[in-house]
Amino acid sequence: MKKLFAWSVLAGLVLGLASPLVAQTSKAATTNMDILAEKLKADKKLVVAQTVGITDQEGKAFWPIYDSYQADLQGINTRLRTAIEGYAKDYNAGTMTDAKAAALTTEVIAIEDALVSLKKTYVAKLNGVIPATKIARYIQVENKVRALINYELAAGIPFVQ
Repeated sequence: MKKLFAWSVLAGLVLGLASPLVAQTSKAATTNMDILAEKLKADKKLVVAQTVGITDQEGKAFWPIYDSYQADLQGINTRLRTAIEGYAKDYNAGTMTDAKAAALTTEVIAIEDALVSLKKTYVAKLNGVIPATKIARYIQVENKVRALINYELAAGIPFVQ
């Protein structure tokens, strides 16, 4: 029951965090997004701990790797946010061109490639630190969180015009 509650809280935060960025323009909205992002980080760590089942002994080596991954992931998330904000600016102004659309497509694919590369790097770092079943479970948590975010982004971002 605790796991279900933690997942539902996390899902709620993700859905709130990824709300339509195209419509977002105010400083207050950005501040609220930052607050939600910090809450999401804390709740995500709780979900990882509960779902993966990291022991105290494993945690000594796992949590520093987890924190490093999250820091590197933040760079990818920032890159994605920048791409979305650039798209939002062009979408709202009606200034999307073929060249801008091509550049956006290239950047989004590069971001996806960077995410896959990051996962590969950190799976290698986790080998021998925790059992393979726990590594797989951890990657599943990361994938599920990402899927929730991607779902909300897809729902809130209109097609290129």
